[in-house]
Amino acid sequence: MGQRRGSSAPKGKARQKKSEPEEERKISSEEESSSEESSDNTEESEDEEESSDGNEAEDSEKGNSKTPLFSDENVAWLKPKKSKLLDSEEEDDDDEDDDMDEEELEVERQSKLLDMEMEAEQEEADAEMRRTIEQETEIFHLPTEDELEQEKNRVVPPSEIRSRVESILGVLADFKSRREHNRSRSEYVDQLIIDLSELYGYLPELMEYFVSMFGPSETLEFVDASDRPRPLVIRTNTLKARRKDLASSLMKRGVSLDPLANWSKVGLKIIESPVPIGATPEYLSGHYMLQSAASMCPVLSLSPQPGDKVLDMSAAPGGKTSYIAQLMRNKGAIIANDLKPERQKATVANMHRLGVKIAITCTHDGRKLGKKFPRTFDRILLDAPCSGLGVISRDPSVKVQRTILDVQKNSHLQKELLLAAIDALNHKSKKSGGIMVYSTCSVSVYENEEVVNYALQKRHIKIIDAGLDFGKPGFVRYKHQRFHPSVALTRRFYPHVHNMDGFFVAKIQKLSDRKPEDSLEPQEKQEIDDEAEKEVKAHEENKQKRKADGKPIHIKENSKKKVRSEHLSIPPKKQNQGKKKKTNAKVTKPRRHRAQATDV
Repeated sequence: MGQRRGSSAPKGKARQKKSEPEEERKISSEEESSSEESSDNTEESEDEEESSDGNEAEDSEKGNSKTPLFSDENVAWLKPKKSKLLDSEEEDDDDEDDDMDEEELEVERQSKLLDMEMEAEQEEADAEMRRTIEQETEIFHLPTEDELEQEKNRVVPPSEIRSRVESILGVLADFKSRREHNRSRSEYVDQLIIDLSELYGYLPELMEYFVSMFGPSETLEFVDASDRPRPLVIRTNTLKARRKDLASSLMKRGVSLDPLANWSKVGLKIIESPVPIGATPEYLSGHYMLQSAASMCPVLSLSPQPGDKVLDMSAAPGGKTSYIAQLMRNKGAIIANDLKPERQKATVANMHRLGVKIAITCTHDGRKLGKKFPRTFDRILLDAPCSGLGVISRDPSVKVQRTILDVQKNSHLQKELLLAAIDALNHKSKKSGGIMVYSTCSVSVYENEEVVNYALQKRHIKIIDAGLDFGKPGFVRYKHQRFHPSVALTRRFYPHVHNMDGFFVAKIQKLSDRKPEDSLEPQEKQEIDDEAEKEVKAHEENKQKRKADGKPIHIKENSKKKVRSEHLSIPPKKQNQGKKKKTNAKVTKPRRHRAQATDV
């Protein structure tokens, strides 16, 4: 310090000697003034520091007499205040810690941090383990009949019912260790059904049906997801626009959207929109159609090709029909049928708006289409009317209006429609091979697997892969019922799994027009057997007569043809009669000559 500051001093030795005592006098006077202002304790410490500094300065002066120890500019920092001294002490401690940290290697620091994190995680794991042990070992008290009667006289808050539902689910998950003595599993399940019905507003018989299909825990997930709305989805009409262009035009209007999924090339999911999606200029121009994601799956499974003859048995309001025309590129023919004429008004309006030119609307009873159009269509889509147990989020009235009896009645209607659709299907179609898709917006086994299994017994068909990479397989068994193994090729969609409406899709291929023997009644079977026996007897009697007459069995072709036409019901082949005689020319020529002779 002394040496650096000494460089700025004058070079003369005599002048340095005179200036040094003057500077020392100034410094001593300043020290006296500052000591008076500070406290006694600080004076002592400062005096000691000054004395030590003075001694050091003297030593430095002795060592280097050429340069002065201090200058006037150094007065401000020579004697800091008490707060600055304390801060400097803390900074010194921090510097020591930093020095210690700098001495540690980077590997050591990381290992210490890892050790601290592991200790914290271990403490959290131990606390969580204690909580779980307490919860799992705790025995849940199922309410008695008296307690349930008391609850009827008061309003039970939903939070209390929900906590009881969660407790019952916990008991059912580990029933052996957490159940009460003298309490059966059915009692817990019955109480769970009552609580879920009251909590979500379902009929008890409908909730019991869900529990029998899904199980207790999945039923809670299903009914909880059914109360939440599904995302709004639109389908791009590729007959008039492309998805990229449609998305950009909607984004300019402030609509926030995303592509629907990897399996759809035309779907868009609307996240937020400041304008009504059903009233934009793009909608009115027919660039897109409001359609749920689940309702696109049956059309994708059907996979219609350009030039096909397609029947949509329940077409209104035309969402699936327009999608079929879109995949067919407006080439071919579509018969859009629906029972109610008032519903077909919306179908006609949508066909005009979307630019569909190959659709023909009609209002026939679907159960009679098999007789009106036998073996006519290449592909058929049957989106059968159902109970709507998969679209509860759109129609909450299903919770209290649908009963199991209604579901079974719908099942009977669906069986009739499915058999009629199979009869109207052409299995000899070279393009498609007789493909149809059966779909419902229900999760009921009565309306889905049971209907398809019934058709397998009544018609010569088989279930093929639906062509959809997602979705859960159909049920092969339900309670005491056992379905055909190929029913597992069908696809189910759930709101709590796929965030879509509950849907069922089955793809069916017609093999022939014949009916299996299992589809016939016992009397019909006996009649067919008797007719077959009569034909065999008649054929044997004919052989015996030919032997008795001495005629060989293998005779002329004409006789063979007669036998085939009589017994095998095959139309006889036309015989080659050779060239026809030109009688007309020969007859007319003489008449012309005669006419000329008379005129002459």
